[in-house]
Amino acid sequence: MLDSFGIEYIQSSVEFDEESIRESSPKSFVYSVVQGKLKSAMDSYDLDMPLLVADTVIEANGKILRKAKSKAEAKEILIEQSGSEISIITATALKKEGFLFLDISSTKYLFSTFDMDDLNRYLDSGEWAGKAGACMVEGFCKKYIKEVVGLESTAMGLPVEKIIPWLEF
Repeated sequence: MLDSFGIEYIQSSVEFDEESIRESSPKSFVYSVVQGKLKSAMDSYDLDMPLLVADTVIEANGKILRKAKSKAEAKEILIEQSGSEISIITATALKKEGFLFLDISSTKYLFSTFDMDDLNRYLDSGEWAGKAGACMVEGFCKKYIKEVVGLESTAMGLPVEKIIPWLEF
């Protein structure tokens, strides 16, 4: 995402146990995860450059849809989204010397009903593994999108348009 906007960066992962978060609200959950990741990054790196962390969750019918742990769970999660409106919620934190930018953004998608044969082929492909909600809107779910409200970059995990002004600050 940052590449597509010409933003230079160094990518590095941080250790943070998302399973330790016990929030039931999707926004509270993703905010808590980003706060934990930011603290971990600040503890891990003594850098004289900005730190940027983000995390995304999917909410459907009032439930947080996490990463599926099995093909059967992926199917349940995807059926929950089929023919429904979902919100993809991304929390972002940008930390610079003397400055902290925090954002929680949401993009809503309305999906038509998934074709079960197509869904089963997708499940067999294994592409669902490691993805929040077992799907990416730029992948399997794309052909089922009826309506989008919000930034697509939020749905892809980083609302870059919102952080650009703060990178130069």
